[in-house]
Amino acid sequence: MAYQAYSVSWNLTQRCNLFCTHCYMSAFPNADVSGDLTTEECFKVMDDIEKVNPNVFLILTGGEPLVRKDIFDIAGYGSDKGFTCVLGTNGVLLGKTEARKMRESGLQGASISLDSVDAVKHDQFRQLQGSWKNAIRGIEHLKNEGLDFSIHMSVMDWNVSEIPLMIDLSRKLGAKVLNFFFLIQTGRAEGITDINPRQYREILTYLARAQGVGSEKMSEENIFTQYDDPWTQPAGRSHDLILRAKCAPHFRKVIYDLDPESPLLKNYAQGSCPAGKYYCRITPEGDITPCPYMPVSAGNLREQSFDDIWHNSPILNDLRDPVLGGRCGECEFSEMCSGCRCRAYAAHDDYLAEDPACDYQPGQYGGEKISLGADQTFGLEVKMTLAWDAASLERLNGLPSFARGMVSGGVERYAKENGITHITPEVMQIVREAAELRMGRRFNFTEFDRGVPEGSVSKK
Repeated sequence: MAYQAYSVSWNLTQRCNLFCTHCYMSAFPNADVSGDLTTEECFKVMDDIEKVNPNVFLILTGGEPLVRKDIFDIAGYGSDKGFTCVLGTNGVLLGKTEARKMRESGLQGASISLDSVDAVKHDQFRQLQGSWKNAIRGIEHLKNEGLDFSIHMSVMDWNVSEIPLMIDLSRKLGAKVLNFFFLIQTGRAEGITDINPRQYREILTYLARAQGVGSEKMSEENIFTQYDDPWTQPAGRSHDLILRAKCAPHFRKVIYDLDPESPLLKNYAQGSCPAGKYYCRITPEGDITPCPYMPVSAGNLREQSFDDIWHNSPILNDLRDPVLGGRCGECEFSEMCSGCRCRAYAAHDDYLAEDPACDYQPGQYGGEKISLGADQTFGLEVKMTLAWDAASLERLNGLPSFARGMVSGGVERYAKENGITHITPEVMQIVREAAELRMGRRFNFTEFDRGVPEGSVSKK
């Protein structure tokens, strides 16, 4: 099977204005940047990325990317190529001027880190007083420029009780997506205590039910009932906010347990580890790793081209056709989940070992591998076999580049099933409305990077 680099996360620098307790990059204010890729080297890297995927989703992050003076030149170069470029930032340095330059350089949005609904707790964790307040201010500047944003919450034992309240806050602020990042013990996070496997399962069950999967109430007593009644009654909590569990690929098994027919299982972003298959990271010095949380170099961009490393790296190929160890190797869900390869590496120094965050014991589903089918994985390539009129093509091309394959595939599948040979905006609207009815909510135009199922279309 051929794998395409759908998404690339680029740590442009180790320098950061914060000194966060959990930082996988061990970033800090006075980090040495003498070995960072230069502006011209960054341009060349993007030229090579284009050979692998001209519609790549490019995340420009750090450290803190806004400390690089050339950040908007880099973003503009990628945007001019047709890449979908977004910024990953703590938001503290995101002022009115920076938000305007983001829009002018073609950046389509940003992810902002918020780890607590309590400003004091967030500031203590990020080790800078006022960082919460300034992140909220940065969000307002993004909104004023018409830029979308997602919120990233790092889930640990000290803030796990705030998950329902963070959902509420994210909705209030106007976020499109709330990403829950589960701990990988690497970098400065190496000594942080992770939550236990039972907590993982209960949190993931909550996040599934908050998006309408399964029954309205939690069916079992869980350790979170002491905190907030919404822990036991999550249904409807997310409304139109998309929730995603990052670094917890067994979320797919949790969804399957609740409802094997759930539309979320058709959503590539809900579970399954993409490291090395559809996703990779570039370090400030130009190393490619399968994921930001796996410090294993597949090659260096000063010595090899991106396309050479992507297609030929033994490490990346290991992850694409993995021989998994431990419970992950025996598990019926290994094809749809595969476990977090980064957590396996952090725990066992082996990226093919079992993921210790999952408490499932293989065999409870009979031992046969459970597959979701090819149409329930990524489907990112734009393969158009029917005639599209000019208005439909304009609408399709207005989508974020990484979403066009999903949308065109869903629309053409509907058309073929219904004997339609010519795609018009009316056909696209029918597909959108059918998807909204199926999911029980309206879609907005920029949701496709967050994993809206195939067949969903909306107008900007």
